[in-house]
Amino acid sequence: MGGTTDRGLDGTTTEYFEVDVAGDRVERLMRELFERHWSDVMAGPIIEGAAFEIRFTAPPTVTMLDGYLTVDTGAWHFHLCVNDHRGTPSPELARLRRVARAAFYRTEGGACVPASWGLRLWNGRDEQMVTVLFPNPYLDEELRRLREPRWEKTAVWDDLRRRYAVRDPA
Repeated sequence: MGGTTDRGLDGTTTEYFEVDVAGDRVERLMRELFERHWSDVMAGPIIEGAAFEIRFTAPPTVTMLDGYLTVDTGAWHFHLCVNDHRGTPSPELARLRRVARAAFYRTEGGACVPASWGLRLWNGRDEQMVTVLFPNPYLDEELRRLREPRWEKTAVWDDLRRRYAVRDPA
């Protein structure tokens, strides 16, 4: 059940497993991630030249208002437009703000670890909104490299991908 594959300039290969963004599917996925698996994941934008790998130390409060999911830790928060947004002057702006693409991914060939597992969201301009990093079998809980991979650490990614990714991306 693979999707598209990208080859990076750094030599990495990333395989994407698309998620249908229609309706409330992305909202349900993100709620499950931040309400049930908050202690397992890190989140933030990851773009060329910058990576925010924010780890949660307590369960965040997750709320919805006008299509925006808010993940609030108390000290800081972020908003993601994951559903229909009506509080804008134009339908075009609402379309640009909303998640237009979501995909689970597996990247192989990285410099820090042999592979990584995650979920990315993009808006209507194809700009990355957030990356969610899942537990890595090559790293311990303090993000130190393990001698041998612990493959059970991919269980959350495997389960969510199985339940949310499109089975036939064609």
